[in-house]
Amino acid sequence: MAMQLLCNRARWCLRAAAIAALPWLLFSAACGPADRADSDGIRWGTSAVGSSGHRALVQLAAVVNRGMDDADITVLPMPGAIMTMRAYAAGDIDAFYGADIAFHEWATDSGRFEGTRDRLRRPPVQSFWAFSMEMGFAIRAGDRDSIREWRDLANRRVFTGPAPWDTRAHLERLMRTLGAEHRYSEMDLGVVGAQLAAGGIDAFGIYTTDGRAVAPWVAEAERVTDLAILNPSDEEAAALREAGFEIVTVSPTVFQTDVHAPEVTLSPFYYGFHLGTDFSEDFVYRFLTTVEELAPGLAATDPVFTALAEDMAALQRRGVARSAADVEIHPGLARYLRERGQWDTAWDQRVATLP
Repeated sequence: MAMQLLCNRARWCLRAAAIAALPWLLFSAACGPADRADSDGIRWGTSAVGSSGHRALVQLAAVVNRGMDDADITVLPMPGAIMTMRAYAAGDIDAFYGADIAFHEWATDSGRFEGTRDRLRRPPVQSFWAFSMEMGFAIRAGDRDSIREWRDLANRRVFTGPAPWDTRAHLERLMRTLGAEHRYSEMDLGVVGAQLAAGGIDAFGIYTTDGRAVAPWVAEAERVTDLAILNPSDEEAAALREAGFEIVTVSPTVFQTDVHAPEVTLSPFYYGFHLGTDFSEDFVYRFLTTVEELAPGLAATDPVFTALAEDMAALQRRGVARSAADVEIHPGLARYLRERGQWDTAWDQRVATLP
C-alpha cells in the first residue's frame, strides 16, 4: 500500500513535468509494471534533463495529452536513451526514446547491448520517428591550425558525450570507421565548455537536432569558451559516405556564437519516441495522426520539429528505412505509412505481431 501511494505521488509529479521538467522524475521509474494495470498513463522514458530528447518529449507530451483524451503521458528522464530502451525491454516502462544506432546494436547484440540482449524481457519496436540528430566536433578556436580534420583527434582527449548516449555511440562509430582512436574523457555536461577552455579536453562532440537547433548544454558550452567547429576533410566525408553514413551541411547560425566555419559538416542519425506493443494498432495510428495535426504548433514552439511539420510521413519513411532490418514496425505505423503512400512492400514481413 505504501509503495502504491508513493508511486501515485510520483506519477502526479511526473504529470507536472510536462511543464516544469523536474530533474528528480527518474524516481518514478521505480514504480513497477504492475502499476500499469491501475492507470491508463503512459510511462515514457527519455534522456537526461538538459538534452534535446528531454526537451522534445516534454513538449510533445504536453500537446498530445491535450489532443488525445485517452493519452496521459508522464515523462521519465534517464541517463541516456539507451537506458530507456533497457527499461522498456525489462518491462518497467511503456514507451522509450530510441535511435537507429541503438536498434542496430540491439539487432547485432553489439555495443551497449553486447551480451545482455537475450536476458531482457521484450524486443523494441519502432512506432514514431521525431527528428534527426547531426553529429560533429568542436575544438578550441586557437587550435584550428593544428587540428584540421577529424583524424587529427587521434590520441587526443575527447569527450564524445555521456557514455550511455546514442550521440556518443554514433560519433564513436564514425571515428572507428576513420581509424581515429582517441582518448575518451567522461564528464558532467555542465563543465564541458570550461574543460575545453582549460585544456582538460581537446575536443567534444556537438550535435544539432534536425539541423535547426543545438542542445541546451552545447549552447551553454559556447558561452564559456571560444570554440570552433571541426569539419571532416573532404576525403574523410567521402570515406564515411562509402561506409554507408550520411553527411550533411548545416548553417552555423544554429549556434549561439561565431563557430569560425562558413558551414558545418555533420553526420546524421534518426531518433524516435516509440510506443511499445502494449498499445493497439488503432491507438498508435491515432497518436500519429494527432501528432501530424499538431506538428505545426510544435514546430512553432521548437524548431527541432520543423521536419515533422513539413512532411511527417516522409520523416517516418526515412526512419523506418534505416531500421527496418533491425527492429519490427508497429502495425499502427505501418497503417499510417500505407495510407500516405510511403510504405515499401519490402517491409511487409517486418510488421510486429501484437500480443
